[in-house]
Amino acid sequence: MSDAADRMLAQADEAAARMDLDALIAHLSAAVRELTAAQQRKRAAMACVRLGQTYETALVNLTAARAWFARATRMLETEPPCIEQGWVAIAAMGCDVEDPAELLAAAEFALDRARRFGDVNLETKAMADAGLALVQSGRTAEGMALLDEAMALACGPANDVDSASKSVCSFLTACYHAADFARVSAWTGPLQQQGLIGAGHGGQGFLSSHCDSVKAALLMELGRWGEAEAVLENAIRTFETLTQFPAWHPAIALAELRVRQQRLNEAEALLLGKDQVIEALLPMARLHLARGDAPMALAAARRGLRVLGADRLRAIELFLVEIEAALALRDRESAELAVEEVVERARGLDVPTLSARAALSRAKFAVTCGDREAARSVLEAAVDRLDAAHAPWLRALLLLELSRVHEASGNRAAATVEARAASALLATLDVVLAPADRALLDQLTAPAAARPRPATASLSRTDKWWSVSCAGVSARLPDSKGMRYLAELIASPSVERHALDLVDRLEGVDGAEGFDRRALGGASPSLDQKARAAYRERIELLRTVAQEALERGQVEAAEAAQNEVDQLVGQLARAFGLGGRERQTGSAAERARLNVTRALRAAVDRIAEALPEAGAALDRQIRTGLYCGYFPSVEAISWVVQG
Repeated sequence: MSDAADRMLAQADEAAARMDLDALIAHLSAAVRELTAAQQRKRAAMACVRLGQTYETALVNLTAARAWFARATRMLETEPPCIEQGWVAIAAMGCDVEDPAELLAAAEFALDRARRFGDVNLETKAMADAGLALVQSGRTAEGMALLDEAMALACGPANDVDSASKSVCSFLTACYHAADFARVSAWTGPLQQQGLIGAGHGGQGFLSSHCDSVKAALLMELGRWGEAEAVLENAIRTFETLTQFPAWHPAIALAELRVRQQRLNEAEALLLGKDQVIEALLPMARLHLARGDAPMALAAARRGLRVLGADRLRAIELFLVEIEAALALRDRESAELAVEEVVERARGLDVPTLSARAALSRAKFAVTCGDREAARSVLEAAVDRLDAAHAPWLRALLLLELSRVHEASGNRAAATVEARAASALLATLDVVLAPADRALLDQLTAPAAARPRPATASLSRTDKWWSVSCAGVSARLPDSKGMRYLAELIASPSVERHALDLVDRLEGVDGAEGFDRRALGGASPSLDQKARAAYRERIELLRTVAQEALERGQVEAAEAAQNEVDQLVGQLARAFGLGGRERQTGSAAERARLNVTRALRAAVDRIAEALPEAGAALDRQIRTGLYCGYFPSVEAISWVVQG
């Protein structure tokens, strides 16, 4: 029987090498049966761990993963102290354990086993997970010291690449949440020399994409959104080319950027199926807020808060979403409770960007309560503490909110001073302003005599011609569908439009015929906006059901909820045209996507030939695809439609 199990484990190794997940799961499952029947509980437990890790990292099914980890734990409960107990304790990726108290307890137990049996690889992973748990609990200095020691082991005596890679993942996750970008830079070189980060397959590619996500987070804070976008898109492309699996960390980071850029449908597509983990739950909650769906934002935030326990860094971010959502729902009591939690959990923390975001939410709550003086005091203190060199984008938002408070208080002079300070800072950044913030700046800032007025380019139509003008230079271009699509987008800045909506607008189709043109010519019709909203609500409910079932130990109920989630996510993915599942050659939506994209790009190219500088700015601000839009950034040139 042992020979049969050995053969099955060898076949599992071969399946893993060729990325055959179905065969890998089948061989490991058979090995678990053989080893359990042979009373070889230690080996059976380790096979359960491998099964759980396959579901966790390759299939991103945390419900199934946790079930296998729990089975491994039960197998070793009656065994005397052994090294396998340590490995089972920290079987999960550190970043997938929500409650830092639970992660710390498991890591300390594993550290005891590692030192008792002299296993430096287990010691490395246990130390990294303990460090991550401490950072998440707000004990940043203590946690980072442990993480530095773990990285030293990973770059030295630790010789198991898999456990070292998972240790690096915990390290990068801690640095991401603590905004400790300098520490990532310090360790990048040694980790590359060790071969843990690089362009290779498997763990190397995964960790490189994770590292790129942390770099992009820094670029976002610096207001260099275009650079962040390029880093993340390249990380996703590289990872998926190497592994044939969907990227994880860079996709979540890009979704966060898309929410900031107000490219909300793209953000949702990136997050589909990922919001069962806390890393993706926060941008998903922010996405609901950006859409104006406060109830869904509140539900997502509270689902995360249920499992975070003693966590401080991630919990504060979710409480900030809860404040915004509660204020939108005019639920002052809930908002006040969330503010109190933020104040308590932020006490003693040294994460400037997190403190600044907390100050923004606290100020908005104070304004809602009619206490503008308190809001002003909170914002001024936050501006004074935040270094513009390290977080210029966030500092600009603080200044904008401060100017809004002054304006509401009737102090126009102070409001203008703060708005001009924000405008000067924003002029150096590559970011997208929310329409309300843009309107506030336009209202409060008049061009200084010594500073040229930001240029505005215009687009206007006369009969069969279009006139484009900028800085005293004009050109006349022939009418085309692309020019008309362009005018539609520019007339509604920062608004996403489905390609079919643009086609229907030009052709005068208003839906009165009683059918959805998105459904024509394709095997899987796209869901309309109302249906997608219903799907999101059902998925959020099922996520909560699965979570509560796991807490009660009802694994089968959790798996049933997860199975329904997987089906709904698949249908939403088809609606967004992901993975080629909706993009049949003959579908109306796909034809519209191709034709509108081609027409828009041709129109922008013609404008760029006539007005090179204004055309180049427009090219950067126009987004094409199934969803199109004009997203003005803080640049010297913006576009308007006249007439």
